[in-house]
Amino acid sequence: MEKKTISRDGTPIAYEVSGEGPAVIFVTGAMATGASDAPLASLLSDRFSAVVYDRRGRGESGDTQPFEVAREVEDIAALIEATGDGGAALYGMSSGAALVVEAAASGLPVRKAAVYEPPFAVYEGGEEQRAEYTQRLTQLLAQDRRGDAVELFIALTGAPPEVIRGMRHSAVWPALEAVAPTLAYDNAVMGDGLVPRKRLASVPVLALAGGASPEWMRESARATAEAAPDGTYRVLEGQTHVVDPGVLAPALAEFFAG
Repeated sequence: MEKKTISRDGTPIAYEVSGEGPAVIFVTGAMATGASDAPLASLLSDRFSAVVYDRRGRGESGDTQPFEVAREVEDIAALIEATGDGGAALYGMSSGAALVVEAAASGLPVRKAAVYEPPFAVYEGGEEQRAEYTQRLTQLLAQDRRGDAVELFIALTGAPPEVIRGMRHSAVWPALEAVAPTLAYDNAVMGDGLVPRKRLASVPVLALAGGASPEWMRESARATAEAAPDGTYRVLEGQTHVVDPGVLAPALAEFFAG
């Protein structure tokens, strides 16, 4: 990351800007760094100032304890001040989508908000599953069992055991363990796991989902749009949770420029 801004609590937040125009800030999901959004940002940099950043506790950004969701909102506020001309649009992926909703609902100068497959629990038993996950994740991180915490999270996404076993022996696993403590941050951002209808009541939002993703992910995006004023729900045919930047970028550009 080329630049750093200082959040309200003194935490340095690393970021990069490409292109010129109205600012769009990209908010990653769990365990990802700003580099994961770079391909998408580059496709929007011809019309916007595309801002990617490392969320606190990841990559080149710092971290300060104790953690509160409000600190991550303050991180976005610092980025808006550093890169936006009085405001910015936000795009959030997965649990980063929940952070986008929180930031927009908190009164920041957010011009528009777009989200992709926020993992809210819209299925039967979802709230109980989230509560069990929270309890187990807290235990594992308290015991510094980072690998087991990562495995717990990946299992929550629906990955089968054989895939997880393969990942534990892959070259990427040490990097995942390094940011495992931030799983607690994303879990806090998700709250009780349900669609935050009260927070969405003041947030016009574009909610996107992949046509090849599990049905509950599409329903979560639909419920997010329905809870928002002038919310828009759109399906990107053939896409999964690992969405193709080339398919996603035009949808975001149309929304942000409209």
